[in-house]
Amino acid sequence: MSWVDGAAGSPYGVHNLPYGVFRPADGRARIGVRIADLVLDLDGAEAAELILAGGALREPVLNQFLTLGRPQWTAVRSRIVELLTDDDHRAAVEPLLVPLAEVELLLPFAVGDYVDFYSSEHHAANVGQIFRPGQPPLLPNWKHLPIGYHGRAGTVVVSDTPVVRPSGQRGTPDGPVFGPSRRLDIEAEVGFVVGVPTELGEPVPVDRFTDHVFGIVLVNDWSARDIQAWEYQPLGPFLGKSFATSVSAWVTPLEALADAWVPAPAQDPAVLDYLADAPHLGLDLRLTVDWNGTTVSRPPFATMYWTPAQQLAHLTVNGASVRAGDLFASGTVSGPDRSQTGSFLELTWGGSEPVQLDDGTSRTFLEDGDSVTVTATAPGPNGTTVALGEVRGTVRPAR
Repeated sequence: MSWVDGAAGSPYGVHNLPYGVFRPADGRARIGVRIADLVLDLDGAEAAELILAGGALREPVLNQFLTLGRPQWTAVRSRIVELLTDDDHRAAVEPLLVPLAEVELLLPFAVGDYVDFYSSEHHAANVGQIFRPGQPPLLPNWKHLPIGYHGRAGTVVVSDTPVVRPSGQRGTPDGPVFGPSRRLDIEAEVGFVVGVPTELGEPVPVDRFTDHVFGIVLVNDWSARDIQAWEYQPLGPFLGKSFATSVSAWVTPLEALADAWVPAPAQDPAVLDYLADAPHLGLDLRLTVDWNGTTVSRPPFATMYWTPAQQLAHLTVNGASVRAGDLFASGTVSGPDRSQTGSFLELTWGGSEPVQLDDGTSRTFLEDGDSVTVTATAPGPNGTTVALGEVRGTVRPAR
């Protein structure tokens, strides 16, 4: 039990302790962990020698800490739990707790490379039916490898960063035209933050996933469907995706999710040996998508066909190296029901079935001024709940 006010019963109790970077009144970015509605200043804690991390917690981003590896991550987490639960430390630690309302939350790590996967069978099948009616919903390779593409790391932004409506080419019956996207969409996803790097030429087998991945963030991979539809033939996502990808301000360590691992969906046909993960596990993460304050969808991550370990193994099997701060995202999380879809493309079935919001308006795709918030929870130890923060963004007009 923590001595911190508000921690008891909070989804941000000592069983969670997500890492982030915050800017207090003095204007200097600091690493911290969230406990209830407070941030523990880890910069100050290491300066006071309450925690030992070789100076990694005194950096303005998490990257150096991420390189330390799981034994050090575990040791630091155990020490933080001790500091927040043992009354003997209260006098020293309490001055280092800062109310969340008094700080600005920043991007918690410098993003190295960004890869986005396409790992939900339900999402892939829905998209196939919308874009290729009358044809098989899944392409022949989909169940043999985790499909993905390399995104743009420089436009990964922290939650609450406004999203400017992108402009680009879109196809019309009379030929291509240029202008702001008319079919701006979201993709509710889960992202995995790499810690320990690898050397060029060194694959990461499925059984070494936890050696290299520090934790998870929520992701909204904003998507301009009309730009994407015109440009992705015959290659892949480009300007329809690269204008903004939002991530939550909190990185939930894998250790906080020890009780959230569940059997992943059976894979048929059998995968190649390098993708065979035993046990075949996914995460019981329950996402919620709110559109202008109306809950429109509850995507279940446990239904994802390709597991995080398989994604990392495939990402590196050709010898591609990973670095601390690399981010790979799951792709849109969608379940079998329309109310469980992680994109508005699916929710409105290509814009043909508008969604009614609580304010009396209806939507097919995003309009200027619209806000979308993605949240998620996971089961924690002893019946507790782990909150995964939120990723929120508001659409601004094209420039």
